[in-house]
Amino acid sequence: MLTITDKQAEYAKEVEKYLLKAGIRAEADLRNEKIGFKIREHTLQRAPYLLVIGEREAQEGKLAVRTRSGEDLGSMTPSAFLERLTTEVASHGISVLED
Repeated sequence: MLTITDKQAEYAKEVEKYLLKAGIRAEADLRNEKIGFKIREHTLQRAPYLLVIGEREAQEGKLAVRTRSGEDLGSMTPSAFLERLTTEVASHGISVLED
């Protein structure tokens, strides 16, 4: 999870705990860096999904989801994202591993 400003840190921590509790590896990047830098850095680290949290996402309780290849999957709730992940894991994560 990548926060745009420090204001979203609390929400990012909540989502991180939610995903970890569900058995999903998650890490919140709360550093005070530009979002473009964070996206580039985590893309190079080959993170399968980048969850961007800005002011709007924090207010609405959603996540802006991007794939490692840069595809924007739009905004979704943490539970919808978890459902997508569990479906993908059940199918052996073929779409993530093909990238």
